[in-house]
Amino acid sequence: MFGDLRLVQEGVVGDEAQAEGRGVDLVTLRAIVEEASQSGATRALGALGLDDARARRDMDDLRELLSAWRDAKRSATKAAVGWVVRMALVLLLIGLAVKLGLTGLVLR
Repeated sequence: MFGDLRLVQEGVVGDEAQAEGRGVDLVTLRAIVEEASQSGATRALGALGLDDARARRDMDDLRELLSAWRDAKRSATKAAVGWVVRMALVLLLIGLAVKLGLTGLVLR
């Protein structure tokens, strides 16, 4: 990820050096880069359907939904682990009862 950023930065620096050789103002070059990045971000948001006034609310709803999903997953995992532990303890008690010859108490 940082390698790509370095390449982009080097590319901009190289463009700046070329621009200075051709008489293009550095401020103009930076404005062009900024405009291009803004245009690209706008197109990307449009492709995702997040370019309207409701986009902020939609993102908040998605974050809330994701948080609820994570909470539900965490609760389900805790419940499953709890049931596994309970079943292991039951099997342990049954094993102890058989080992101690108390099967009459278990099989009644």
